Formats: sequence, structure tokens, C-alpha cells
Amino acid sequence: MELRKTETYSVQQMILEKKSKKKMNMEKVIPKLLFLTAAISVFTTIGIILTLIFETFIFFDRVSIVEFFTEAKWLPFASAPSYGIMPLIVGTLKITVIAAVVAVPVGLATAIFLSEYASEKTRRLIKPILEVLAGIPTIVYGFFALTFVTPVLRDLFPFLDMFNALSPGIVVGIMIMPMIASLSEDALISVPKSIREGAYALGATKLETTIKVVLPAAISGIVASIVLALSRAIGETMIVSVAGGSTPNMSMDVTSSIQTMTAYIVQVSSGDAGYGTTIYYSIYAVGMTLFVFTLIMNLLAQFISRRFREEY
Repeated sequence: MELRKTETYSVQQMILEKKSKKKMNMEKVIPKLLFLTAAISVFTTIGIILTLIFETFIFFDRVSIVEFFTEAKWLPFASAPSYGIMPLIVGTLKITVIAAVVAVPVGLATAIFLSEYASEKTRRLIKPILEVLAGIPTIVYGFFALTFVTPVLRDLFPFLDMFNALSPGIVVGIMIMPMIASLSEDALISVPKSIREGAYALGATKLETTIKVVLPAAISGIVASIVLALSRAIGETMIVSVAGGSTPNMSMDVTSSIQTMTAYIVQVSSGDAGYGTTIYYSIYAVGMTLFVFTLIMNLLAQFISRRFREEY
């Protein structure tokens, strides 16, 4: 009888020891796999940055960096080429400003409605629609701008060119609006209910509480969401390539054809320039400029989020 108990105990102990060894091995392997995954992301980012830097240096060996940033003409395919990036920057900023005018008020109003006024049933209905908008491919947005928004705008403004800045700017605003709405709603919801109740106790209406109490309390998250959305607008490619045209100019006119930094990269990458030519290397210089723009926007969003964050 004692021998059988000893045998049973030994078998159970062996099973437990085997399981503990497997557990210990897994505990050793999992951190290494997670580190490898993180390292792949870091090395990929470093590789992209180094590629941009090296190819940009080749371009600046052929073209003066002073000309690149001060010249007011971008004519890389001309017989006497000019590589002044300012027209591309102006085109990019025009699209971004128009997108901001469309997306910020609508996105912020949507976030306020969802967080402060909407019932749970309404919120469950609207949130998936916003997610669908955020998931639509940008090429679809581009053809929507070209085949629907532009004809509608031309009916209202007959002087509008077929390719213009207004139409893609509006559609880019529609594209980034769900990001502003979603992130701003998260910031508004994170404001404690006790702050709202305190405002109500002092006699404030719901609108006054929202505008004067909740919005200032969530301002860091709201501004960060706007900056992140605008950084995406700066880097938008397909919408402006399809509906914006390919005419770089310094004009502030939003009714005529433009070209952004991303649209130029698409144009050259599609085979308009041979490998190793100055035009080919110019896409890396433009890409580096675009990278610096988006990096500054992301750093600004992080700074605002940390600087003005309210802790409750």
C-alpha cells in the first residue's frame, strides 16, 4: 500500500516537474521573441532613414541645397531643370489647410456629441460608421474626389479647374475627420464625471459645462489628435495624386492644379525618370523633406500631450 502511494506521488511529481520546465523554457523564450520583434521595427526604421539620408546626399552633390530650399520653381523635366521645392511645399500646405478647415470643426463637434450628448444606442451606431470611413482605401477617396466632389464643386464654381486643390483638400479632410473624432472623444471621455457634476452644481448648463469645463480639461488630447491627423494629411498620397493634378506652383489659388510632395514622388516612381538620374534622386530629397515635416508634427503632438496633460 505504501509502495503504491510512493509510486503515485512520484508520477505526479514528475508531471509537475515536466510542466515547470516547459514553463521556465517559455519564460526564457518569450522575452527574446518580443525583443526580436521590437528590434525588427527599430532596424527597419533605421534602414529607411539611412536610405533617405544617403540618397539625399547624392542629390545634393548634384544640386545646390540653397537652390533646393530657396528657388521658387520646380521644373525637373525642363531642358534647363530647376529644383526649388517651395512650390511642392506650398501645394502640400494648401491641401493640409483645407483639410484642417473641414476636419477640425466636424471632427471636434462629432467627438463632443458622442461623449456628451449621444445615448449609448446612438454611440453604438455612429462609432462603426466612423471606423468604416477610417478604413476606406485612399485610392477610393481619390476617385471619389475626382468623379463626384469635383463635378459638384464645378457646378457651384464654374471657374474651378478639373484638377484643383479644393476638391482633394476637402476629401482629405473627410478622411482624417474620423481620427480627430475618435481621439478627441477618448480625451473628452477621460475627463472625470465629478468635474462635470461640480459645474452642474454651480448652475452651469450642459453646453456651458462642455465648452468651458470639459474642453479645457481635455485640451491636450484634443490638440494632439488634431496635430496627428494633420501630419497624416501632409503625407497623403493617392487623393492628391488623382484629383490634385501635377502642376507645382507658388500660387495661393485653390481653384487651379497643384502638385504636392507625395504626388511628385508618385509621378517619378511610376517611371517618368530613369534610375540614377538627378530626377530619380530628387524623390529622396523630397521624401526626406516630407519625413522631417511629419517628424516635427509627431514630436509637436507628443510635446503638447505631455505639456498640457491633466492628471486626475
